[in-house]
Amino acid sequence: MNKTYEAIIIGSGPNGLTAAIELARNGLKVLVLEKAETIGGGTRTAELTLPGFHHDYCSAVHPTGILSPYWRQLPLEKYGLKWIHPPVSIAHPLDGEEAVLMSQSIEETAANLGIDGEAWQKMLHPFLKKPHGLFEDTLGPLGIPDHPFLLVRFGLKAMLPATWLANWQFKSHRAKALLAGCAAHSFLPLDMAFSAAIGVMFAVMGHTENWPVAAGGSTYITQALAAYLEELGGEIQTNTLITDFRQLPPAKAYLFDTDPLQLSNIAANELPKSYIKRLQKFDYGPGIFKVDWALDGSIPWTDKRCLQASTVHIGGTIDEINRSEKAAWEGKHCDKPYLIVCQQSEFDSSRAPKGKHTGYAYCHVPHGSTVDMTEAIENQIQRFAPDFKDLILARHTTNTEDFKNYNPNHIGGSISGGSNNLTQLFTRPVARFDPYSTPNPRIFICSSSTPPGGGVHGMCGYHAAKSVLKQVQKQEVGSKK
Repeated sequence: MNKTYEAIIIGSGPNGLTAAIELARNGLKVLVLEKAETIGGGTRTAELTLPGFHHDYCSAVHPTGILSPYWRQLPLEKYGLKWIHPPVSIAHPLDGEEAVLMSQSIEETAANLGIDGEAWQKMLHPFLKKPHGLFEDTLGPLGIPDHPFLLVRFGLKAMLPATWLANWQFKSHRAKALLAGCAAHSFLPLDMAFSAAIGVMFAVMGHTENWPVAAGGSTYITQALAAYLEELGGEIQTNTLITDFRQLPPAKAYLFDTDPLQLSNIAANELPKSYIKRLQKFDYGPGIFKVDWALDGSIPWTDKRCLQASTVHIGGTIDEINRSEKAAWEGKHCDKPYLIVCQQSEFDSSRAPKGKHTGYAYCHVPHGSTVDMTEAIENQIQRFAPDFKDLILARHTTNTEDFKNYNPNHIGGSISGGSNNLTQLFTRPVARFDPYSTPNPRIFICSSSTPPGGGVHGMCGYHAAKSVLKQVQKQEVGSKK
């Protein structure tokens, strides 16, 4: 590392690459360092089961990616990223009746919610008038919003427990289940404050764009970001493990696309002890247990319409989903866990050999759990797709420890950058006016442990880069005095 750089990013996940792009677009000489052989963080794709079956290792379906306020400005399609849209975003099977389907059309969605169809539309229509304005105001740190009245309207619903919002808005179990399936992406018990936020947000996103997959795998998101960065003059170096700040060459700014604990360890001598202690108290929340399958055919859902959806929420009623999420939060395992099931190969034929399919599912488990949840997960799918197990050609399982080994950011198996509870929703990783900065004016954090948190959208990296640019400008002004 004899070259000089103005900004160095440690970690090459979507946020690290996005931060690098924004800095390079503003004329900074940028270097991205990655400890692994390949870049990507949570956006990697590999043959985890059998040859020819391409599985997304972590992220799989990307509503926040296609709707990212920053990525929408970038020419990522020019660099090979192609979004494939399914007919339906979400299918939510229920026992003994048709599944609930959520598509871009709010009218079609409402039609299969029975008596709550009108209430569903009434709840979401105000946000669909300016959805991108809502995303711009919510996918970032606290600040002065561009659409204050819209944000206040959203906040009045978002601050509620999902169970409260569901019982307030709806009469039937179908609409409540659909909202619960979206809200459970928060990793929070559904009777906890602010668990409704992600539920409402994901519903708005689903009525803005059908939740897409990346053609060829999530790795193509990484490849597009990297190709654009390199065209801007940015550099990427893999197989480079950073364990001590002294390994890094001189630069004006260092951005850590890492969890708070890694930042505290690497920069221990560069940051005040009081700040280090606050980083070390960061709450990572529950982890996940994931199974990938090579399948001999499509998942045999009882309701065949489920094959139209990129994502299937398995968990039954809102009460059942809440029990599952509360169990993981309380350090317990649920025998009927809530599942997020993705079926990318239904829409992207490159994912599996002809006539075959990939399967992907995970459930939330206690932080650091090593309990094998394979049987519980497969039983839940079998519940709504009889004969599913007969189609399994091979499987690959990943527990919380495996996730940490794959990506050190996933401490305890947490893939969301940390707990989304009230104390960390707006103050991650610690309470600061600028959450991306640290007491050291050269050190910043740009990972999903900063606002707006987990998801493949790059917004944490974008806002961190903006923080860096402000600091660099201050340094340049100061040097001229």
